[in-house]
Amino acid sequence: MSEIVRDPEADRWNYHPEGPVGLNPLFAWPPRPGAILKWYSGAWLQITALTLCFAIAVIGYILFLPPLAEMQSFAPGWMITIWLLNMVPQTLVAGGLHWWLYMRQGQGMRKKFDRRDLTRKNGTFTFNNQVWDNIWWTLGSAMTVATLYQWVIFWAMANGWAPVITWAQAPVWFVVWMFIIPMWSGLHFYWTHRLEHHPKLYKHVHAVHHRNVNIGPWSGISNHWFENMLYFTTYFIHLIVASHPLHLMFHIYFQQVSPILSHSGFEKLMAKETEAARAGDFFHQLHHRYFECNYGTSEVPFDKWFGTYHDGSAKATERTRAYKKQMYT
Repeated sequence: MSEIVRDPEADRWNYHPEGPVGLNPLFAWPPRPGAILKWYSGAWLQITALTLCFAIAVIGYILFLPPLAEMQSFAPGWMITIWLLNMVPQTLVAGGLHWWLYMRQGQGMRKKFDRRDLTRKNGTFTFNNQVWDNIWWTLGSAMTVATLYQWVIFWAMANGWAPVITWAQAPVWFVVWMFIIPMWSGLHFYWTHRLEHHPKLYKHVHAVHHRNVNIGPWSGISNHWFENMLYFTTYFIHLIVASHPLHLMFHIYFQQVSPILSHSGFEKLMAKETEAARAGDFFHQLHHRYFECNYGTSEVPFDKWFGTYHDGSAKATERTRAYKKQMYT
């Protein structure tokens, strides 16, 4: 009987998903229609970051977003509403997930990637505390920059300086653009993220985010001001590509709320013994552990194309460490 060989990489983690870290099969060759269908049904027909962000966008659009006609001039009423539409979901989702996973410890260590707890009494972090550091950089830095950009885009839409569509005008494009937004986000993120790993930008800017080697829900967009100025330029695509305000709302929450789940530190959220929702992203967890790999997302496989893909194996860790050593020597 052959003996099962355990990949030594698994021993470095509390929980390590089996097999290589998955990438979107849409870009694989030869085409695999079954795998593509499974990938997208898993993303859109379960409780995931995508479906959560889409639900928040629909609720926010229907119940709270002011009509574009009110946004033709900068006025406190609608501008404060946009700010609250950023602050409230971010606080509720990140705060709720942090409470359940790290304070209440509602599922213990089940599906938790890293064995360690979040850091306290460490001078590396603002306020000597990882969670308070992350809350400050999220609500103080990220939400401020995101809101400023959104004010400009909504104002441009309202004044006809950005192309706006309705469902009645372009129902097919309305749906297609909704599916493309996560891919555009991944494309934009890969290249801005690679830029931020330039030694000078990393030292003075991106290092704020990478204080979080062991990540938690508040780590998602805990970024330096300058990094947020780059990160949220992804929204400016709506100044060029014909969009509905709901597209922008979905893009907003996908960019701001989905990192809460991907940085949660847990692959799945458990309800007793049931896997209730997909949460953490081991693809990005590996980036926080080893830095110079997995710069993008699994949605668009730029890392595989450009040789920076870490598939979760010990061999990939050795390759990444060699690449990092070469970069910094």
